[in-house]
Amino acid sequence: MSNFNHMLSPLNLGFTTLKNRVVMGSMHTGLEETNDWNRVAEFYAERARGEVGLMITGGISPNKEGAVFPRAAMMTNTEDVIHHSILTERVHKENGKIIMQILHAGRYAYSPECVAPSRIKSPISPFFPKELSHDEIEKQIDDFVKSAYLAQQAGYDGVEIMGSEGYFINQFIVRHTNQRNDGWGGAYKNRIKLPIEIIRRVRTEVGTDFIVIYRLSMLDLIPNGSTFGEVIQLAKAVEHAGANIINSGIGWHEARIPTIATSVPKGAFAWVTKKLMGHVSIPVIASNRINTPEIANDIIKHGCADMVSMARPFLADSHFVRKSRTKKAQQIAPCIACNQACLDHTFSGKISTCLVNPRACHETELVIQQTPNPKNIAVVGAGPAGLSVAITCAERGHHVTLFEKSTEIGGQLNLAKKIPGKEEFRGFVDWYNEMTTVYHIDLRLNTVASVDALHPFDEIVVATGVVPRNPHIPGQNNGNVLTYIDVLHDKAPVGENVTIIGAGGIGFDVTEYLVRDGKGTSENLAEWMIEWGVTDPAKHVGGLAPEGPHTKYPNRKITLLQRKNEKHGAQLGKTTGWIHRTSLKRKNVDFIGGVNYDFIDGDGLHISFGKQRNNPTRIKADTIVLCTGQEPLNTLANELMSHKRPFHVIGGAAKAAELDAKTAINQGIRLAAIL
Repeated sequence: MSNFNHMLSPLNLGFTTLKNRVVMGSMHTGLEETNDWNRVAEFYAERARGEVGLMITGGISPNKEGAVFPRAAMMTNTEDVIHHSILTERVHKENGKIIMQILHAGRYAYSPECVAPSRIKSPISPFFPKELSHDEIEKQIDDFVKSAYLAQQAGYDGVEIMGSEGYFINQFIVRHTNQRNDGWGGAYKNRIKLPIEIIRRVRTEVGTDFIVIYRLSMLDLIPNGSTFGEVIQLAKAVEHAGANIINSGIGWHEARIPTIATSVPKGAFAWVTKKLMGHVSIPVIASNRINTPEIANDIIKHGCADMVSMARPFLADSHFVRKSRTKKAQQIAPCIACNQACLDHTFSGKISTCLVNPRACHETELVIQQTPNPKNIAVVGAGPAGLSVAITCAERGHHVTLFEKSTEIGGQLNLAKKIPGKEEFRGFVDWYNEMTTVYHIDLRLNTVASVDALHPFDEIVVATGVVPRNPHIPGQNNGNVLTYIDVLHDKAPVGENVTIIGAGGIGFDVTEYLVRDGKGTSENLAEWMIEWGVTDPAKHVGGLAPEGPHTKYPNRKITLLQRKNEKHGAQLGKTTGWIHRTSLKRKNVDFIGGVNYDFIDGDGLHISFGKQRNNPTRIKADTIVLCTGQEPLNTLANELMSHKRPFHVIGGAAKAAELDAKTAINQGIRLAAIL
């Protein structure tokens, strides 16, 4: 087992020393907006106990017009100082260090009061920003400085000035959004005047013994972005103005290239920060898709950066660093970069959490404590619901027996891990295997649990999962019809002309699997960059390849159908659905909605449209794959009920409709917390 010396080595900043090179990057969790500062404080204190070297808060606005959305957290007055002091005191009590990110959204602000260098509307906001005058720009700078001063008064160890991802400062830097012709626009030296002035004046206000990080956009991934020569010029100016550390930002939020989704290769952008190394003398932080201690350690070892930033991995496991230090890295709950419970929640106005760890952001409410009364607990089904309840019960001190009828644990996760771009699920299943051993769970594979076998147990949890839903389409028993399990699990032969019935998550997954022949690019950075049109910003402005994305067309022709007359994938993740749609459209997948499935014969699928069954059409298909949802597998639950045995039922066995791993795992852990 590696000792991760590079990642765990201290970093001396002169006036203070960070215990290791790991930064918990800024995340919009929604916690600060709850005004429950005990809850906010416990979230960060738990990560401090996990020994992370430095934490950065979610973005805190310096004024009302810069708030990401109305009523978003700000640092503007003494009341804010009092609230944030609760947080910093709790973190320092746990020997942690924390800095506050000052984030001005600019034209990204979801408010009619938004402001920007030029009156150019963002594609991700409905509001046209007000173009700022010279005096109004000076007012924005003063607000940054005041916010930094107040953060210092609140006990923070420093501030991060957010200058990337397409927010306010970034909007001044590139011609894409700055079309001014005064002293704040035009030539590059004028466009970078804003970040330099903010850092210079902040440093003057807070003194020397206070961390100032600048988050610099190193790869814009938009038209008319920065050249890498300009990135270096800004980095040097930022250092000269008084920044202690440069953090890397990758891609604007409006860029149509994924930067943190699970389909992006691990450590995909470390080569960008490596290009900056040596041009500045202050530490440089690498970020994006770093989620294991092995990757983090290698990035520093190979000179790609001085530090690494991870955000979502600290939702998945708050003790990431401590487990790395104590040689328990295999016990780190993995971030699978799914976005389902973190970013999807954030952009839906919900409190963020984690599919892998539902306690994230709910530490004060979902408490896992040792039980004073250990019980013998039977869990039937080793899918995500059953595994989560079994492991958490065992963690609390119960004696757990886990029954699984198949030869391996994981349930539906074993299908997910076969999808190109979802390879992270392999590590998730591996982690579950590790934890069943750590907590000495009596795992019984190849075992169907009968009612009699469950008789001796104090508690019974039924987590038997789901089976494919039968759509009852006439002719579906023909030899050219398969289920998604036939394709993904049994590897049944599939023809060249394929029709997939059902465009939910399963339908999209099967389509992705078939267009790529089961092989993705998430483990091959060069192929991924070609596919999405990413290149070296030293060669092309903004890191966009001039030829654009390059698609390898599949050997198969695939048609993806759905009954609903709406955008395909409308129910997919809010922050990842566009990636799946874009990928499949580029591979010439036909999307057809509003369909009636009339019947199947040897020539293919016969469909029509609308209640009147208009325009009857035959879609020629060698293979038809049914991805029509799932139904509960509740045979055991019914038997227990007939025998009048008390039991708990969770996951798909309780409700299969719109079930996902996030719901199943959350149900399992919450049940385990009270058993």
